[in-house]
Amino acid sequence: MKNIKHHPDTSTLMSYAAGGLTEPLGAVVAAHLDLCRHCMDELHIMELIGSTLLERIDPTPVSEHAKTDCSSHHHRRAGTAHPEHPSSKQHSVLHKIIGGRLDDIQWKRLGYGLWHHPIALSPNCKGDLRLLKVAPGLAMPAHSHGGAELTQIIHGRYTDEFGSYSPGDLSDLGDDVEHRPVSDPIEGCICLIASDRRARFKDLLPRLLQPLTGF
Repeated sequence: MKNIKHHPDTSTLMSYAAGGLTEPLGAVVAAHLDLCRHCMDELHIMELIGSTLLERIDPTPVSEHAKTDCSSHHHRRAGTAHPEHPSSKQHSVLHKIIGGRLDDIQWKRLGYGLWHHPIALSPNCKGDLRLLKVAPGLAMPAHSHGGAELTQIIHGRYTDEFGSYSPGDLSDLGDDVEHRPVSDPIEGCICLIASDRRARFKDLLPRLLQPLTGF
């Protein structure tokens, strides 16, 4: 996909290459890699460097914890590994992550102009992964994050304090960042969102609704 302007942070991509991301974060990066040649090239360089370094290190037995770890390696085992080149058929990795076509999603209403589709994770995996559908021109409540948050734009657009995000763009935010996304006034927005922990909303009402929404 051309015209992608926003990419994962270098440290995020390095963690993905090393299998160090949590399962939900790894899923969003995998969906981005499926569309972004720039990040795919960066990943190949990182993996080449990593494999060269590993050749110089004595092999270490794999622990039982590592065997059951819910890291970004899960997506490679499950068939959502990064391809050799970005897919010519858009969102092929996304379809594997959500278990079908976007048009077939059974959306659940969260509130006025807001729907979501939670995505199941492997047993014992922490974090949250879901599709979020936002009506045109809707402003989300201002919030920060208790951990990392990755957002891949699937359809439409949104803007926040850091820029405008279009299909293929990925927003990579840390726990010290606060923002207030506003969906496109005509198209709205559909995103794939992963987070380590729940959002930290400034306003009281979103905080009261968190037990119901899961955000």
